Amino acid sequence: MKKLVFLILLVKLPFSLNAQYQKHISNKGSSYFLNPIFAGDYPDPSLLRDGNDYYIVHSSFEYYPGLLIWHSKDLINWIPVTHALHKYVGSVWAPDLVKYKNKYYIYFPANNTNYVIKADKIEGPWSDPVDLNIGNIDPGHITDKDGNRYLYFSSGGYVPLSEDGLSVVGKYNQVYSGWPIPRDYIIECFCMEGPKIVKRGEYYYLTTAEGGTAGPATSHMIISARSKSPLGPWENSPNNPILRTVDRSEKWWSKGHGTLFEDTNQQWWMVFHAYENGHYNMGRQTLLQPVEWTKDGWFKFPDAIKTDKPIKKPLGAAPKSTFTLNDTFDGNDLKLQWQFFGEYDPSRFSLADNTLSLKTKGNSIANCSPLLYIPSDHSYMAEVELLIEGNAIGGLVLFYNDNNAFSGILADNTNILGNIRESQFTTEENVIKKHVYLRLKNSNNTVNMYYSTDKIKWIKVQNSFEVSGLHHNALGGFLSLRLGLCAMGDGVVKFKNFVYQKL
Repeated sequence: MKKLVFLILLVKLPFSLNAQYQKHISNKGSSYFLNPIFAGDYPDPSLLRDGNDYYIVHSSFEYYPGLLIWHSKDLINWIPVTHALHKYVGSVWAPDLVKYKNKYYIYFPANNTNYVIKADKIEGPWSDPVDLNIGNIDPGHITDKDGNRYLYFSSGGYVPLSEDGLSVVGKYNQVYSGWPIPRDYIIECFCMEGPKIVKRGEYYYLTTAEGGTAGPATSHMIISARSKSPLGPWENSPNNPILRTVDRSEKWWSKGHGTLFEDTNQQWWMVFHAYENGHYNMGRQTLLQPVEWTKDGWFKFPDAIKTDKPIKKPLGAAPKSTFTLNDTFDGNDLKLQWQFFGEYDPSRFSLADNTLSLKTKGNSIANCSPLLYIPSDHSYMAEVELLIEGNAIGGLVLFYNDNNAFSGILADNTNILGNIRESQFTTEENVIKKHVYLRLKNSNNTVNMYYSTDKIKWIKVQNSFEVSGLHHNALGGFLSLRLGLCAMGDGVVKFKNFVYQKL
């Protein structure tokens, strides 16, 4: 199996700041940050503090290799470490990253069961997934004072684990039924999910989400309960819901799925996810807010803190990054931002001489398993150089899923092809000779397409498309609109000099 490159780059994830907020932060000073800390599709964050280091992992769904682990020293600047999952096991939902007796574990649901992978070092190598042979979703790991291990699920129940954490050794126990949502709340469903448990003082604190992860803007919310035992009984917080979108006019919708943690300076925080108003197709983005403790031992978000306003940074510093999503395909391995949809087959690709060679698969964008990454801006331009071998068709695409939710600009040996939704057609005939430059411009969800034979003169094709409706509420799957490369037909497509630019 091809080993993915470890990026030795300090990454401040690029996220879009409009002029008003840029000015606001400038006036406040560089000691403030603005959410999100991960722009784009980074849902269900699970954060582990390991000494003076922070690690985070997110749901990876149908994108492989999966479970990309990130590292930070200050919670704002992050570096990608490694993909922990290479074997395809289905759509990977909310994981939990934990450390136990100097070993690292990730528990995650997929394919109607739950798996665990482990490693001696955070950078791997990570084991193949072990099937725990138990249903439910959103596993959350906790240990008691004697080191016994348990795994909670979204249902509010738990199972005991073996000492090595690789098997279930007892029966399922139902111990928590959630916080009763008032009937006048506008929600998608009760849908309790994402249990995360931490200990502070004499209490264990259980954080869950309720209300449905999508649906109406006011659905998702963060709920807290506590107990003197990790196995309950649980008492709901008087501050529930701890956080919730209360009106669709807010910038961040469906705020939920939080992980509570203490930083290296004894300040408590929560990471959680939310959809951005007007940019639902970017998926659920990762946000960060401080929490405070009340005299009676509960926590809440400070009244002065607003999710969409500048927030005082955590203590700690890290150098700013020069990282971009550009890729010259140098080296011999894929950069960590790239993932295939629906598979990970290292035999399909190779890198040499600043060129990515991608073998074809299928006969349409839907079944070609495109190579994708997460755009981090509302408006952007992407371009790439293609060389066509055999009877291949290659292209630059925007892709939600394999069920007619994709579009892009393609090329075969001689023609420029358009694809709008599931409809593919020739848009420019006999204009190239197995070599072309392709470009997409996404301007706030309106996408224009271009090609060039010399990278100097760019010709806009007549076909454009609109992508604001390509999101979970319309299409399901909890996915996002991603940008990437496809190769289909019969042959090989060679890609050079991929460029991404915020507009």
